[in-house]
Amino acid sequence: MKFLSGIYRISFFLIVQIFTFSLLAQDMQWAKDGNSYFTHEKEGIVQYMLPGLEKTVFLNEDVFKPEDGEKPLAIENFTFSDDGKKLLIYTNSDYVWRYKTRGDYWVLDLQTKKLSQLGKGRPESSLMFAKIAPDGSKVAYVSEHNVYVEDLASGTIKKLTDDKGTKKLINGTFDWVYEEEFSLRDGFRWAPDSKHIAYWQIDANQVRDFYMVNNTDSVYSQIVPVEYPKVGDPPSPARIGVVGIADGKTTWMDTPGDPQQHYIVRMEWGPDGKEIILQQMNRKQNESKLMLCNSQTGQVKTIYQESDEAWVAHVSEWSDEQIGWDWVNGGQSFIWVSEKDGWRHLYLVSRDGKTETLLTKEDYDVIETALIEEKGKGIYFYASPDNPLQKYLYHVTLDGKGKAEKITPAKLEGTHNYTISPNGKYAQDEFSNYYTPSMESWVSLPDHKPLPGQEDLVKNFDPSGKAKSNVEFFNITTDEGVELNAWVKKPKDFDPSKKYPLMFYVYSYPGTSTVRDAYSGRNFGLYNGDLVEEGYLYVSVDNRGSVLPKGRAWRKAVYRKVGQVTSYDQAQAAKQILQWPYVDTSRVAVWGWSGGGSTTLDLLFRYPEIYKTGIAVAPVSNLLLYDNIYTERFMGLPQENMEDYVAGSALTYARNLKGNLLLVHGTGDDNVHFQNAEMLVNELVKYNKQFQYMAYPNRSHSMREGQGTFLHLGTMCTKFIQDNCPPGAKGAGKEGKP
Repeated sequence: MKFLSGIYRISFFLIVQIFTFSLLAQDMQWAKDGNSYFTHEKEGIVQYMLPGLEKTVFLNEDVFKPEDGEKPLAIENFTFSDDGKKLLIYTNSDYVWRYKTRGDYWVLDLQTKKLSQLGKGRPESSLMFAKIAPDGSKVAYVSEHNVYVEDLASGTIKKLTDDKGTKKLINGTFDWVYEEEFSLRDGFRWAPDSKHIAYWQIDANQVRDFYMVNNTDSVYSQIVPVEYPKVGDPPSPARIGVVGIADGKTTWMDTPGDPQQHYIVRMEWGPDGKEIILQQMNRKQNESKLMLCNSQTGQVKTIYQESDEAWVAHVSEWSDEQIGWDWVNGGQSFIWVSEKDGWRHLYLVSRDGKTETLLTKEDYDVIETALIEEKGKGIYFYASPDNPLQKYLYHVTLDGKGKAEKITPAKLEGTHNYTISPNGKYAQDEFSNYYTPSMESWVSLPDHKPLPGQEDLVKNFDPSGKAKSNVEFFNITTDEGVELNAWVKKPKDFDPSKKYPLMFYVYSYPGTSTVRDAYSGRNFGLYNGDLVEEGYLYVSVDNRGSVLPKGRAWRKAVYRKVGQVTSYDQAQAAKQILQWPYVDTSRVAVWGWSGGGSTTLDLLFRYPEIYKTGIAVAPVSNLLLYDNIYTERFMGLPQENMEDYVAGSALTYARNLKGNLLLVHGTGDDNVHFQNAEMLVNELVKYNKQFQYMAYPNRSHSMREGQGTFLHLGTMCTKFIQDNCPPGAKGAGKEGKP
């Protein structure tokens, strides 16, 4: 339930930054030895040699011009074959749900400079996840739910899977909910011997379609079906097959249990190419099993198990990398992450699962992994033991004897993101904090010294900006003794003798955090103007259940209590903030998108004495209307605890609305369906609750479609706030902007 990869985890003003970062990350490819990297620039594909970052043109742009084309391909991404003799090019992409994961692929022979398009005869922009075989002889890809292999010498295309004539038997990729909630998209893996492919098959035939209606693109309405398992419905059966390239025959892995009561959330080849390793989770996601599978017979044995009273963390909670398995020690061990001792820790687990070694022993969370060093030397990872709002690079060895070492210099307090070379020698450090815009520099590791000609971040960092910032961090302790982190942004001409209106920004649902020590505008992204400088206090609070690295108990306190604990913590914080002498308690507003929209509804309905005005964009109004993977992970099965679903849904409390509500939703939202808005409207009408309502035709969850959408949305939200929670400080016998 996150934006891009699930329900809207971030505020609007960060969308552009995230898209930009994503595109840059895709367009950067490391050389195999880790001593240089390649990017696509106007000259063509260029190479930067480290440590000096000398730039040379590796491939001129002209080589990317097809024989019958007038201009070079618009390269969106590229990868090299393992032997470095071929270049795979991705272009002409189109969306599959959140991401542009289907498009056209071309192969450039780096010796002959011959450029060839893959998948000739397949529909335009229909190829997905193309990968060159390890021996460089073939390419495999998915097209229209089937896996194909193409011989690069002859151009012969062979279909390896069969969808049985239905679009709901999905091979080599995933249905909506697997992609949305497990971040799984690429669903096949080449064997090391280049003779077999392992792949997921998702059978969505038993999943009901949710129907959206398109009323604007033709005179007659069009039905848009989405395979969408609502909470309470069983999962789509999933299985792993290994298909031979030569004979096209598939051997299915004999995973135990009812496939409609389990998920397969991770899969990869073992280093020897004879076994498949996979992770199976039960439907409630509170039991995890790692299994080794014989790729020839399909025989399966469980080697490692874990359970949790709430849910077992999935790899997407601690790594952005979904492809591959973290094998070390020549394939005799692998790296695993678990919260079983109360903290998210790194473990070294033997191949048979019988021996494990705790690598990060101290009482703090591993935020995410950054690099498993080649030859098993150690692991670079992110953590912040002393301040959960920050993020630093650490290193730990694999012998389990040493203590993790902090790599980031102590002076650079804030948030760091590193792009690390495969050999672990070099990294680009992107650093910021709440008063320092992003600074970047290439450094050597592990000493963190600037490379030749690079900015010395330690010397050039100016901590004096802290005193000039109008952002302040603070903590609040609730009646239950829970410490909540928060920030407030004040007008630069703030006068504590006056009374200011208050705007809260919330997300609150599991899966994100709104309180971080990183640079951002911290503005209300749907406000046309500067909210703070027009006289508002802007505040955000992180409640229990957020992804802050504060331990398992913090994150899982919301189990079966989403909507209840989340809104309680927010209201507890608000009550204390309203005691600040410069807060005008008659002008208190809140806004959020998706999970934040849900929380906005919760706060308006459950605590109307606090929150007077709210904007809820694309909210889940009823927990029974969202998908099964996300909701059952955090809430359990509605067949067993329906009372928690009722108590956690904003719809249950709609009758309590007293303040001003602006409800916004896109009718083409395939994530949080428009029915959430319509059911809520019916409930509000039932109790004669007046509110403002905007339905955007055919807009998805991010509302990226349609000319003028964001301008219109911003104009509407700005007017709504100004009308119902007027800007400006009051006091000393006069009103106006501070």
